[in-house]
Amino acid sequence: MSERPTTNASATLRQRLERGGIVIAPGVYDMISAKLADRMRFEALYMTGYGTVASHLGLPDAGLASYADMVGRVATICGGTTTPLVADADTGYGGLLNVQRTVRGYEAAGVAAIQIEDQEMPKKCGHTPGRRVVPAEDMVVKIKVAVEARRHPETMIVARTDARTGHGLDEALRRARLYADAGADVIFVESPESEAELERIGREIDKPLLANMVEFGKTPRVEAERLKKWGFDIAIYPGLGFSVAAEAMRLAWEDLKARGTSAGTTVPQYRGMHELMGFPEVWDFEKRWGL
Repeated sequence: MSERPTTNASATLRQRLERGGIVIAPGVYDMISAKLADRMRFEALYMTGYGTVASHLGLPDAGLASYADMVGRVATICGGTTTPLVADADTGYGGLLNVQRTVRGYEAAGVAAIQIEDQEMPKKCGHTPGRRVVPAEDMVVKIKVAVEARRHPETMIVARTDARTGHGLDEALRRARLYADAGADVIFVESPESEAELERIGREIDKPLLANMVEFGKTPRVEAERLKKWGFDIAIYPGLGFSVAAEAMRLAWEDLKARGTSAGTTVPQYRGMHELMGFPEVWDFEKRWGL
């Protein structure tokens, strides 16, 4: 894959975090969701692994998608948007050589930040049961490889620990400190189970922090301003887009099946698809060239 000149997006995100405040990043998973979010001027987007695997392959986020499956989606999203993208890269898709390849491939595709987690392979979605983590020392080496592998210092490495669910918050915080010391730019403690736990994470980790405000998960959904007060710098909303989109489609198709027509449906419909997909530019081109 040839490298895209996208270090500006990485620099923009890094500089934004240095200014303070909190970055709200909606979860995107295909080009409709990405283009919609991009035009709304969020300060970052988050490529959700769950949503991307679901929309691309129709499979659960359970370690079934490969690097090859995902890096193409990363490149497509980065190529069609201008907002800095934080991208889920699972475990780095294997051992240390895989981590190096993943970081370089995602970076070349145009991401601003690459998220790598400490689960065993095959990994599982962060709010599902049965997750197992590798020894913290193994993840420390992965982070060091990831930091060394990036070609631009602006590209950020997000280190996620899934230790909270199976090993408790103390172990998750121990790992978070180790990962920060190993060079991770952002720390992501997955699945805290109360507001008190979120507050403790914010107090004890002296590094930019990411909070996962996922629908139907273990973590309470808290307003962004309270998260910032507690010490968080990025709030991601990976499930919001695909969950509301799926429910809207279900309702619309249920209505279609019942009534045999789409006329008069009460489900809201987006009227800006032609513009969103770039048809006005196509029509201008055809007019200019007499097509």
